[in-house]
Amino acid sequence: MPEGDTVWNTARVLEKALTGEVLTGSDFRVPRLATTDLTGWTVAESASRGKHLLLRLTRDGRPPHTLHSHLRMDGAWRAYAPRERWTGRPAHLIRVVLRTARSVAVGYHLHEVTLIPTAEEDRLVGHLGPDLLGADWDPAEAVRRIAAKPSATIAEALLDQRNLAGVGNLYKAETLFLRGLWPWTPVARVTDLTGTVELAQKLVAANRGRWTQTTTGSLRKGETNYVYGRRAQPCRRCATAIRKAEQDERVTYWCPRCQPEP
Repeated sequence: MPEGDTVWNTARVLEKALTGEVLTGSDFRVPRLATTDLTGWTVAESASRGKHLLLRLTRDGRPPHTLHSHLRMDGAWRAYAPRERWTGRPAHLIRVVLRTARSVAVGYHLHEVTLIPTAEEDRLVGHLGPDLLGADWDPAEAVRRIAAKPSATIAEALLDQRNLAGVGNLYKAETLFLRGLWPWTPVARVTDLTGTVELAQKLVAANRGRWTQTTTGSLRKGETNYVYGRRAQPCRRCATAIRKAEQDERVTYWCPRCQPEP
């Protein structure tokens, strides 16, 4: 599931495969860009912001452009050698193919694929809060944005990318467990918002550079999380059965003893 660290890692994969390379071909399988040809453009930078990927492109005599894609819950990019078989996902999920002399980048099940002048990037990502893995990370600003909606649940607030960019369902559930917060607690009743957002950032940052996401410190299968994905299994702290429920069109996991209702 793409969260801030996964998208950051994906940006690094594309950086290694494409940055500094001239595109020798492109194939867009989305209606808006079906006739777009990026042959001759150079990939200047691969960046991430929250769950958004930004490939910045340059070409002599033209304004820089950005190829934007959103991974949401199921998007992914894979890099291959020129003659390597594409094994990342079924072929019908391919949305973008970018070719260079030494690599091929394939985007699967991408959302909101857009090509815009780089100077206009804020139209797509300017609404996002501080990026947990970005140079702009600012816990005070994240807290200010969260506190502006005191009636929202703390789970909802952490997932709102306008507050802070990069937290998904996994890190939401794990952060709330470690802070002892019931997911439906109103923001107004959270006594330490700063500690909560700083912990979320630390959890995401700890997994930067690797694909296995762990919040427990263990990389062993079945030991990576405290509550996420562990419905009915015993809490690692108190042995109470972990619960799962729908919350704001997403699922949440929590321990009813370690995270009691206020």
